[in-house]
Amino acid sequence: MTLLRAAGPAALGVGLLAAVCVLALTRGAAPIPAGTAVALVLDRLPGLTLTPDAPATWQRIIIDVRLPRVAAAVLIGAALSGSGAAYQGVFRNPLADPFLLGIAAGAALGASLAIVSPLPIDSYGFGWVPASAFAGAILSVVLVTLLARTGGGVDGVSLILAGVALSSICSAISSFILLTGGQKAQPIFAFIFGGLNTVSWTRVTLALPYVLGGMAVLGLAARALDVLQLDEEQAEHLGLDVARTKVAVLAAASLMAAAAVAVAGIIGFVGLMVPHAVRLAWGGGFRRLLLHSAIYGAAFLVLVDTFARTVIAPEEVPLGIITAFVGGPAFLVIMRSRRRWML
Repeated sequence: MTLLRAAGPAALGVGLLAAVCVLALTRGAAPIPAGTAVALVLDRLPGLTLTPDAPATWQRIIIDVRLPRVAAAVLIGAALSGSGAAYQGVFRNPLADPFLLGIAAGAALGASLAIVSPLPIDSYGFGWVPASAFAGAILSVVLVTLLARTGGGVDGVSLILAGVALSSICSAISSFILLTGGQKAQPIFAFIFGGLNTVSWTRVTLALPYVLGGMAVLGLAARALDVLQLDEEQAEHLGLDVARTKVAVLAAASLMAAAAVAVAGIIGFVGLMVPHAVRLAWGGGFRRLLLHSAIYGAAFLVLVDTFARTVIAPEEVPLGIITAFVGGPAFLVIMRSRRRWML
């Protein structure tokens, strides 16, 4: 029965994800029928030869332009939602997410420094960029935690305030680098506003190990995160190594957030909204919460990206702007309904 309860929402999420992926493949400057788009994708799978009747231009649009963008949205949505759920578990605060804690801005600052540095970088999306983004994310976690620590724990109000302040500082430095870095600094625009218009298969495949590795660690730590929702002293009495668990979870979540920033820049509030919605719908057990957050986060970001590139076509709205429009009110609602966490 427990397995069925867990499989139902997951199956619903996978169905929703498949539907929005097909929608994303069909929408754009050149509308393509859903059946043709799916056939073009399946034709590229090993062992399948469908030979769809489609113009060569449609094949290039689907395989080289839209499909990598959909894959990137799936990967980044899952990474941001999964890392947000993990941060909320470690800090026992439903308002924690990579954006509000300053982690995304710290990762973007690290990536910005790598972009304008004299280090050899094969492409601005990777090379030294993900390592620098990860370093910025980890440093942000450490600083926010130290600033929010009062007595023997982490104060919820101080945690959010420290994250917002750190995010503002990091964003200001990134903007200054952009203004003074000349032509070399132009890719920083992608990190500040967030978007998938420059994504490629290379960047998707290079980000995949970061996200999958982080998710594997979080999956193994799911039971420990459940225990961690008790008082830390009680958790230690139950045999949990609290310090080691926190370090492992924060490192994995920060790795995922850094990989997302390296591909798409700062996309706020996804890690806040999706885990909260999943928790309201199906409860807070972290094994289910992490899985469902990843699935529904992926579907959410694919849908948002489709809207971003079609709502005022041929222009494109940065993803960070749309998620801020949706996430800002969501943050206020969550803060009001969960204000006991802030006491």
